[in-house]
Parts: sequence; structure tokens; C-alpha cells
Amino acid sequence: MAEPLTLMAVHAHPDDEASGGGILASYADQGIRTIVVTCTNGEYGDAPGGIKPGQPGHDPAEVARLRLAELDKSASILRVTDLETLGYHDSGMEEWAYKDDPEAFSNVPLEAVAGRIGDLIVKYRPQVLVTYDDQGAYQHPDHVHASQAAQAAAKATGIPAKVYLSTMKGSSWRKIFEALRAAGEEVPDWQEDDERTRRALESEERITTTIDIRPVLERKRAALFAHGSQINDSWFSKIPPEVAEQAFGYEYFIRVADTTGSPIPEDDLFAGLRTGA
Repeated sequence: MAEPLTLMAVHAHPDDEASGGGILASYADQGIRTIVVTCTNGEYGDAPGGIKPGQPGHDPAEVARLRLAELDKSASILRVTDLETLGYHDSGMEEWAYKDDPEAFSNVPLEAVAGRIGDLIVKYRPQVLVTYDDQGAYQHPDHVHASQAAQAAAKATGIPAKVYLSTMKGSSWRKIFEALRAAGEEVPDWQEDDERTRRALESEERITTTIDIRPVLERKRAALFAHGSQINDSWFSKIPPEVAEQAFGYEYFIRVADTTGSPIPEDDLFAGLRTGA
């Protein structure tokens, strides 16, 4: 009996699955089994009221409990088949000192994380594995570590037929910020960074696969807003719907491993894997 078509997405924090939730919702609607692996508990997210880590009233353990509950809700909205949490400690942002904590996820030996992800790959036997572009613009230490561990696990097990790294087009962010500024909203004032810009352009140039997720965009947005502790008061909640569709109606991927011989560019992560394909 043929194994069911299965997609495994490996993420760093609770809410990351919602950011990439379009493919989860879309493939779930097609009857494909979807597995989300979340590596950390998100302890260094905001506490209720926007309280930041290190500020009075921020309890990392309580934040973790809240964020894991939000993760459950988001996964339900996206109709994720199985949710696996590895329980590692959030490292905090790249520039923070928390990442020097030996318990921080980014400091856990890569082979240990890859071993645990590999066990889940053996358990679920996904034909498709998705994680982040570890060479992309966003260099959060937990995202890089999760990506490298997931890629190592896929290679070690030899089970996934296709491995993809998610990325985003810089033009999508520009549309968002221009629309928000035109509406008089305050948006993040990110400083120009030559290295980040270089990474973003190189990542965009490597895109092989574009998935139209517009039919499930409302579910993706609902999953994002399920993470209310992190997003409800942010600029993200103010993106006009028509701009959201333009910017987030497609999800982009870089295919880095493939045994199917499916030609690129692709519009389906399961190209070459479906019966009769």
C-alpha cells in the first residue's frame, strides 16, 4: 500500500507555522497529511500587553505556555494533521545576549536536533520537507539552526524525496510598507543593511517554486491572528486586505533536494509525486 502524501514543515517558534501557513492549509484541503515540527517554546516573545523580555512582568515560562496554546489554535485553523513540539528554549533575537545561554536552542548541538527531527521523519515518512532558507535575509539564530538541522535530518534519513527552503520576495515587503505609510500607519524603520539586502536578493534569485495560496489566504490570516500575544497590536494587523493578497497570496520556495526529476520552475511542492504524475 502506497504511503500517504505527507508534508513536514520544520519551524523555530510558535507563530512561524502561521507565517508559512498557506501551504499547510492548501495541502490539507487536498487531503495531504501535514506535519508541523516546532523547535522552541517561544519564551522570548512578548508577554501580554507587549511586555518585552527582560522587562518587569515578563515571565518566560508563562509566555511559553501562552504561545504553545496559540500554536495549538493556529494548527487547528490550518487543519494540521499532527503537531510535534521539541520543547527547546527560545534563543531570543540575534543581537540579544540570551543566545549565549547554554540552554538556548541555537546552542544545542546540531546533531542532537537533527537526530530528533530525523526520528520524526522516520515516524511520518514525509515525501516533502520544508524549512527556512538558512542563507536568506532573516538570520535569526533559531531559524538558521532549525533549517540546518532539518536539512541534515532529511539527508541522513534519505526519506524526503524533495526538500524546500522557504523565502519571500523583497518586492512583497515593499508593497506592504508603501501601503501602510500611505495610510498614515507607522511601520518598522529598518535600517538599510547591505549584507541583508545581498542575502535577500540572492535568496529571491534562487526561487524555484511558487505556490498560489490565495484560496486559503483568509485561513492563513486567521492562523496568524491566533497568535494574539505577538501580533494583535502590531503594524501587521493593519495591512489592507487587498495589499495582503498581493503580498502574501503566493509562497515561494527554493528546491534544494529532489529525487523526482520534476522540471522547474514548479507550482506544486508535490510535483512528480502524485499518482499518475
